[in-house]
Amino acid sequence: MKIGIFGTGMVGVTIGTKLVQLGHETKMGSRTADNAKAVEWANANGGKASHGTFADTAAFGEILFNCTTGMKSIDALKLADEKNMSGKILVDIANPLDFSKGMPPSLSVCNTDSLGEQIQRTFPSVKVVKTLNSVNCKVMVNPSLVHGDHDMFICGNNSAAKEMVTGILKDWFGWKSVIDLGGITGARAMEMLLPIWLKLMETFNTANFNLKIIR
Repeated sequence: MKIGIFGTGMVGVTIGTKLVQLGHETKMGSRTADNAKAVEWANANGGKASHGTFADTAAFGEILFNCTTGMKSIDALKLADEKNMSGKILVDIANPLDFSKGMPPSLSVCNTDSLGEQIQRTFPSVKVVKTLNSVNCKVMVNPSLVHGDHDMFICGNNSAAKEMVTGILKDWFGWKSVIDLGGITGARAMEMLLPIWLKLMETFNTANFNLKIIR
């Protein structure tokens, strides 16, 4: 399958590398065609890895992953151009973290809205599915780094898109438990997990942890 990755940071590199290892043709997109990080990643990952602009990546991918910085996601996706993304699944991993006042970051949007919803409203023809935003990038693609049973959350307005992404989480990345939180408004709760996640990382001095829902 052809996969497009928006973003050249740790999340984009980790997701993209895993997808190449699984045998998928993967293109990493950025604002410029010759982004140094994207070029370095593509060169390190062989013939199935490539790089280009956000628009190149959107046109290339059958499924797209938003791994951009949350506060810049809308602008980045506008550069990708909705016509290149129309009808496609966009797996939104980004969090609206605001670092303008230092650490710990606050959320630039919460309670009555979310980044996931903003993306869906801005690009109505795209099938936005929110998931993976509540764990470290290494855990995203290798949940066995956290011992025992633990859960991943997912939400989105398109049931078929969520079903396909759930399959990706389970079959490609190894997640055993995926909890569907309904429509894209579920992204509010998922993104608001970040303050407790950041506090737990500080407390545990590791990013290799996750939540398990007991009922």
